[in-house]
Amino acid sequence: DGGRGLGERPHRGVPGVRSAAPAPAQGPGGGDQVSYTDHMLYSLLYLRVRACSFPPPPPCSHALAILKVETEMFEKYYNKMEPKDLVSHLLPDTHGASVDMGQTRPRRKSKSRVAADRFIGLTVEQKNELAQRELDETKEEIQQTKGDSERIIQNYQAVIEEAAIRWADIKKATCNFNKDIIQTISKKKGSVIASEKVLRYLEEKNHYRDAMKEKLRLKNDSLKVQKKKLQLQLKQKAEMGEALHEVDFQQLKIENAQFLEKIDERNQDLLQLKLTVGNTLQILNSYKRKLQNATTASARLMKDISQRKEALEKMERETILVEEERAKAESVTMQLRQQLSDYRVPPVVKYVNQKMAVYDLENNIKIWERKVEIAEMSLQSYRRAWKKVKMASNQLQFCLPLQGGQ
Repeated sequence: DGGRGLGERPHRGVPGVRSAAPAPAQGPGGGDQVSYTDHMLYSLLYLRVRACSFPPPPPCSHALAILKVETEMFEKYYNKMEPKDLVSHLLPDTHGASVDMGQTRPRRKSKSRVAADRFIGLTVEQKNELAQRELDETKEEIQQTKGDSERIIQNYQAVIEEAAIRWADIKKATCNFNKDIIQTISKKKGSVIASEKVLRYLEEKNHYRDAMKEKLRLKNDSLKVQKKKLQLQLKQKAEMGEALHEVDFQQLKIENAQFLEKIDERNQDLLQLKLTVGNTLQILNSYKRKLQNATTASARLMKDISQRKEALEKMERETILVEEERAKAESVTMQLRQQLSDYRVPPVVKYVNQKMAVYDLENNIKIWERKVEIAEMSLQSYRRAWKKVKMASNQLQFCLPLQGGQ
């Protein structure tokens, strides 16, 4: 131990093994800035370099940090191994080490020396093997973590793309709904046409979704068939004992890139089809509005035509009645004309005689009217006298029974 310089210490986890290495750089707070894997690799590299040369020893704290890293690595490997594997791994080396110690012991040692030799240490090859295994496992974990991270990133990217597409579809549907339905409903509140437009719009959207769902289902079925085909090919390769080499991975990467390009092309085609479908739906809605307006105008015109037909029939009936009245009037006019043509004016003497007779008759009428008035006055006086006589007779008849009773 006389050649051991400052910074060299016996390995406390494995007695009898010397290990020293410069510690990694520390931060301002004194904490290590390098990961556990870097510690381990740095320690292994230093051990290999120190086997060839002996540089100036580092400070004790750095050597202690390296020893801690090595101890953690050995404990980790020890915890991973089964007891039987550990025994089978250490028995050959320990047997050889005990034989060598037995053969090279020329003199009797002290009790402390004997107690220290009872501990079994690891050789440099064993340490190298442990470090190499730990390095391989760490690389595998890094690759696995990288693959998992890439898959997670791809899933998130797919979710983001799907959300962006969905958001664009929602915005487009909202604009179309506001343009086609909301404006119409706001203009015609409570109308039946507005509710029919809403129902028709919802039915069209449901049909479009059903068609899209069927299309996606067919695409999913085709992808499932392709997946089964690829799995069958992989299974056949595994059964035939074919191992995947770097060329196969490159080929798979190329095929994956080609499929991604095809998927992008299909997505572009799908977006173009969506735009075309949106434009077609807008044109269809405009034609539907025109058809609805034409249907309304046609119904209004049919109603006007029916009203005018009724008015025409009424006018025809009135015309027939007027024709009949005209015929009657013409016949009366013909008769009057006939009478006028047959009429002869009487002589003047006869006219004078007739006038005189009329005058005499009027005078007689006046005389008789005066006589009638006189007769009515006489009748009224007679009636008054009769009433008086009748009242007197009634009083007399009333008084006579009273006198007879007395």
